[in-house]
Amino acid sequence: MTWRGSDVSLGDNLAQREILGGGDVDDNQEPDNLRLVHLLRAVTVEFGLRQAEFAARNGMHATDVRALICLLDAARADEPATAGLLGARLGLNSAGTTAVIDRLERLGHVARIRDERDRRRILLRVEPAAIRLGREFFGPLIDGVLQVLDGFDPAERDAVRRFLTAAHAVFAGTGATAFISPPPRTS
Repeated sequence: MTWRGSDVSLGDNLAQREILGGGDVDDNQEPDNLRLVHLLRAVTVEFGLRQAEFAARNGMHATDVRALICLLDAARADEPATAGLLGARLGLNSAGTTAVIDRLERLGHVARIRDERDRRRILLRVEPAAIRLGREFFGPLIDGVLQVLDGFDPAERDAVRRFLTAAHAVFAGTGATAFISPPPRTS
């Protein structure tokens, strides 16, 4: 398999090729773009390590933390958080989803509540104590990132947002073509 139309195979040590330069990698474009990919990977690895630390400190599995994040994201988006939605977002089957919900409920982090519009449907709600616990741990990290963003002007933040949205679409398998081309320039 080749990388981006060149004869560089995925098995080659691309990091070494970047450091040494040359080869079939486009020296004007690919190394900088690849460095951004590596930075994104480094951020996700660090974030994953912090999630694992949070999980370990609080008697949870890493999947439990991802579940809480999914439920909080659904609440922010005003989406009904059902077991089906959670299972789909986590890529779990019904039994796995139930096990995660049961663990989180036992720990007091999640409550099952009846949907007020459809009493047959059960919704999942992250409990306030779990939100406080997450804020105590992740709050300083989030505040640090917000401080970094404060140093960016609106156009720079928009570029970061477009990049992260497109990268998320690629990893989620939904494609990124809508985000690749830059917005038209205004003079």
